[in-house]
Amino acid sequence: MKVGILAGGKGTRLSEETTIKPKPMVEIGNNPIIWHIMMHYAAYGFKDFVIGLGYKGEILKKYMVDYLSLGSSMTVDFRNREVRSHEDYHPDWVVDLIDTGMETKTGGRIKRLQPYLGNETFMLTWGDGVSNVDLAKLLAFHRSHGKLATLTAVRPPARYGHLEFDGDRIKEFAEKPQTAEGWINGAFFVLEPEVFEYIDGDNIMFEQEPLTRLAEEGQLMAYKHDSFWQCMDTLREKHILETLWQSGNAPWKIWD
Repeated sequence: MKVGILAGGKGTRLSEETTIKPKPMVEIGNNPIIWHIMMHYAAYGFKDFVIGLGYKGEILKKYMVDYLSLGSSMTVDFRNREVRSHEDYHPDWVVDLIDTGMETKTGGRIKRLQPYLGNETFMLTWGDGVSNVDLAKLLAFHRSHGKLATLTAVRPPARYGHLEFDGDRIKEFAEKPQTAEGWINGAFFVLEPEVFEYIDGDNIMFEQEPLTRLAEEGQLMAYKHDSFWQCMDTLREKHILETLWQSGNAPWKIWD
């Protein structure tokens, strides 16, 4: 099964990083966040990726081309014009890197990936969020209901710390990991190819008309994930993820 990843947005709310690179290439623990996402999928056996590029897509292309050589010790043989890696290990991934336009909206990017995703069930996510969602259970849930689309519903992390008062005295101070109520679209979709028919062109936001129509027609189901999920829209959120990674206990790191 193929996995589509949208990696073409400009990431304007993370401009401290994205003036020189696309948001999926912003690093967490010395690896771009898209690497973390791909490692998550690969841990469940999903290793065929189709990445929709846009803003500064050439940087992501160069990263993928250089990954094998830069991730290991190597010998550069100038005489014979050869580059040899010293390690045998490398991910057994196949990655299609597809230019989907600078200004194309999310729906349009998905539509442009159709020739590469084929005519079978596929997974889809955004290139800027990590989770410990069980992808095998997500897929089993999708197959159980027979509808066209499944999204992963999550409880978003609280934006600010939580204070409890006794008069003017603070009796509890806590960084609440998640809100107590309310579900949002956390991406990590499983989709049937008929979903492409709900997308008219480049200017369509997938989160708007297509998902609205699918819901109205009873074709959109939610897989409720009440464990870890975190997007990376801001520098603050990048720091949250970096701190978790450096702690050695990043919840989304389910691979060895």
